[in-house]
Amino acid sequence: MNLPAYPAAERLDIVEDLFGRKVADPYRWLEDASAEETVSWLGAQDALTRPYLDGLPGRDRLRTRMTELLGTGVIGGPAWRGERAFFVRRDPGQEHAAVFVREPDGGERALVDPAALDPSGLTTLDGWQPDKEGRQVAYQLSVGGDEESSLLVLDVATGDIVDGPLPRTRHSPVAWLPGGEAFYYVRRLPPEVLPQDEVQYHRRVYLHRLGAPAEDDVEVFGDGMDKTGFYGVSVSRDGSWLTVSRTLGTAPRNDVWLAEISSGGWETPVLQEVQVDVDASTGLHVGNDGRLYVFTDRDAPRGRICVTDPRTPAYETWRELVPEDPEAVLDDFAILDDLLLVGRTRHAVSELSVHDLADGGFLRAVPLPGVGAMGGVGARPEGGTEAWLGWTGFATPSCVLRYDAVADSLSLWAEPPGKVEVPTVSSRVVTYPSKDGTLVRMFVVSPTGAPDQPRPTTLYGYGGFNIPMTPGFSAGILSWVEAGGVYAIACLRGGSEEGEDWHRAGRRGEKQNVFDDFTCAAEWLIAEGWTTPSQLAISGGSNGGLLVGAALTQRPELFAAVVCSAPLLDMVRYEGSGLGQLWSDEYGTASVAEELEWLLGYSPYHHVVEGTDYPAVLFTVFDSDSRVDPLHARKMCAALQFATGSDRPVLLRREADVGHGARSVSRAVELSVDTLAFAAARTGLVIGA
Repeated sequence: MNLPAYPAAERLDIVEDLFGRKVADPYRWLEDASAEETVSWLGAQDALTRPYLDGLPGRDRLRTRMTELLGTGVIGGPAWRGERAFFVRRDPGQEHAAVFVREPDGGERALVDPAALDPSGLTTLDGWQPDKEGRQVAYQLSVGGDEESSLLVLDVATGDIVDGPLPRTRHSPVAWLPGGEAFYYVRRLPPEVLPQDEVQYHRRVYLHRLGAPAEDDVEVFGDGMDKTGFYGVSVSRDGSWLTVSRTLGTAPRNDVWLAEISSGGWETPVLQEVQVDVDASTGLHVGNDGRLYVFTDRDAPRGRICVTDPRTPAYETWRELVPEDPEAVLDDFAILDDLLLVGRTRHAVSELSVHDLADGGFLRAVPLPGVGAMGGVGARPEGGTEAWLGWTGFATPSCVLRYDAVADSLSLWAEPPGKVEVPTVSSRVVTYPSKDGTLVRMFVVSPTGAPDQPRPTTLYGYGGFNIPMTPGFSAGILSWVEAGGVYAIACLRGGSEEGEDWHRAGRRGEKQNVFDDFTCAAEWLIAEGWTTPSQLAISGGSNGGLLVGAALTQRPELFAAVVCSAPLLDMVRYEGSGLGQLWSDEYGTASVAEELEWLLGYSPYHHVVEGTDYPAVLFTVFDSDSRVDPLHARKMCAALQFATGSDRPVLLRREADVGHGARSVSRAVELSVDTLAFAAARTGLVIGA
């Protein structure tokens, strides 16, 4: 399809001197979304992009097939409270998952259904937590993608709302106290007491008593601390111990405190330091046996479990229970009566083992059903001999498995709520060398069999924030592969696939390793006959949008198409918008000369070169995104439209009333229809009728 001329975008002569470096920013005017010039430019981009995408072949087939595959629905693992089980489920045809309760007689009913609360589909469920007795559930909702959660409490028996809403509870945990009369939670300070550029920050830990107004809540922790702090709170099952953790932004370390509250003093807990100012991540859990279980990567970048007495929790008292595995990453654990279940990922594939609770000794491995990923391991709070784990794989819809320790058996506890025909695909793990010789793993999902010919291929990656790429059921991937394409997911440095050292090898001054890992994945797929540059698309979102932005500017000849979603692209000014101030520990800051050099070394916006034959690019952005401001994509789109020397399109797709995170099923399908049809058209994949 021939494109009309790109919308006019004035190039300003803005050049700043930053530590002696001349840094140009010709499209800074596009940072202001409300400016008349920006609104006009966006309208022109909409008029260009929408007809182009609507005219792509295969859209109806993609929409139908993804809707069918998403008809499996979703089922989550149970949180047990006595004989009640609480879980999330999305039935076929529903736009959002709902919180359900399963009663002792086996009857199930929805407690919190966002679609029933808001038929428009704009309300999303951000979190939920039943109280310790299973009589009440605290839950958080937000509207239009802004993720600005409000917290409410309902009575499980009647379904009535008994408390709330409590505002500004984005990303807040809820730590119930016994009896269900109070809980600890996290809330941001009111915006009217803060500078405009700090309203996303300044969290505090509060104690809330049911029925009391939010303004009467007692501030328990956080005053005078760094504005970027995120707090975790938990209370032991018997109500005797309060744990508070603090992470600054997205740093791979935290501080942890513990307080004994068995004798009261909920408003003024005396918190003792367990770990403060240590470059490690640590979590605490007080077991029913009175021991403090310590889940940590301190002195163990792939993770280990230690135990100590909660009354003397200092590092010097920790005794190693489950040591670090040199090749597998510790992800989760669950405590049974006299056993410990340990979940790990070995090169991003899940495994489960059983250990003696007393001394941590390995007893046996639990065979899992193929190459897949666990969605957490959970047991009853009081212990017992059973555990539950979510399970999924590239061709396996989410289900819940039950482990019976007495029989040493694994069985299906809850299957997907919908039945669909899943296409037969082949998935494998391959290993390839990166630029510096480091071996990197990659999942390759393809039509069955070895590559008989080069095929249209999508390469996906993320590579940041200690987030792993693991197997998972995806309607988009299956639709692509069913049509004859190949889908590859690279486990890049910056993630946690090989532990914290793997993460740190792809952050700050080492960020270029991530981009090298990604382009070497592309070169491997080409060299091994899976695809060719004219058949290769790359895709990534958020930090993954930065990844594909860097790849397209560093190696434009390798790719036919790029799908870049909710991206970071101007790395000199990223801290000034969205939640950017939280990420300086991951990327570095432009306010430090050495770190500015890191950022300028790869910042995609600053590496657009006029006359380069760039691949086709589709930016997707969301107007309510409160994490990554769409200004990044706007500026990069204008720069590429000006600079590209090819006739391949550079397009901006934007969407209102959704944000960076959860969205309704129908809107997720429409986004995937656009991105997959775009990639297919540019790589030669023919989507059947």
